[in-house]
Amino acid sequence: MNTLKQGDKVPNFTVNDQDGHAISLSDYKGKKLIVFFYPKANTPGCTAEACNLSDNYKTLQDQGYSILGVSADTEKKQSNFKNKFHFPFPLLADTNKDVIEAFGVWGEKKFMGRTYDGIHRKTFLIDENGVVTHVIDKVKTKDHAAQILDLL
Repeated sequence: MNTLKQGDKVPNFTVNDQDGHAISLSDYKGKKLIVFFYPKANTPGCTAEACNLSDNYKTLQDQGYSILGVSADTEKKQSNFKNKFHFPFPLLADTNKDVIEAFGVWGEKKFMGRTYDGIHRKTFLIDENGVVTHVIDKVKTKDHAAQILDLL
């Protein structure tokens, strides 16, 4: 797993959001962006994380950030997740794992003695030029916005 690091340029990507609209990194050129990766829509940890970001969306926007959530869930699952919790940001349905692999968040995980491949919960802060300014490896799902704001 070759994860993007601070100072790396994010490769351009295009993937559909929960409504089937194509979203590209280039859509955010000149804007600051938070890209958070989560393993699976509608699971407890992912829900806590996305809700925490949603609850603090205005504060993050006031700092100049847009937000994208990414998982390998289908458009339908992402749409249900977004609509159920009224998230104000797009959720990317990266079923082909293009963005997941570009950021290097797919890899071996261990859970309850089992080893398997999956999405590592990570968040990337990206500047106006598409360069990673911060990577959060140890996401606190219930307090994630505070982790981000502490870096700004």
